[in-house]
Amino acid sequence: MLVILALILLFHVVSAVLLFISTINNAWWVVGPISTDLWYKCNGSVCNPVANSSSKDAGYLQAVQATMILSTILSCVGFFVFILQLFRLKQGERFVFSAVIQLLCSLCVMIGASIYTAQRTSFQEIKEGNYGYAFVLAWIAFPMTLTSGLMYLILRKRK
Repeated sequence: MLVILALILLFHVVSAVLLFISTINNAWWVVGPISTDLWYKCNGSVCNPVANSSSKDAGYLQAVQATMILSTILSCVGFFVFILQLFRLKQGERFVFSAVIQLLCSLCVMIGASIYTAQRTSFQEIKEGNYGYAFVLAWIAFPMTLTSGLMYLILRKRK
């Protein structure tokens, strides 16, 4: 049972790291040396804020920013709640609160990445290019946090 708990903790930490990387790094959209993320557009080492990101026309960009930040926070909170529940729950009880937090984290990642996918061309002047590794990591973090939440829901504390 100790090995299973260690693997679940490792799985959760890896998904949290993926969320941190995908939220912070500047590689959601890449065109040669130019890369952009949710906050900045960088050309080499010169970074400028995304044009019109604070206007009401870029509400979807602000929604992506908020959901990605919220998912990262929820993932961290879920980890600490799991650790607390590990020592507080009676034997045979499930980690329901941890599961709910992880499932909400998963939902936030899915919403943020979906909005970015649907609206990317409307708020960036760079139309050609490819999705960067941070965007891909966000989509990889979605099934990982979903699986982690389901594992917490199924997991029972045993001897």
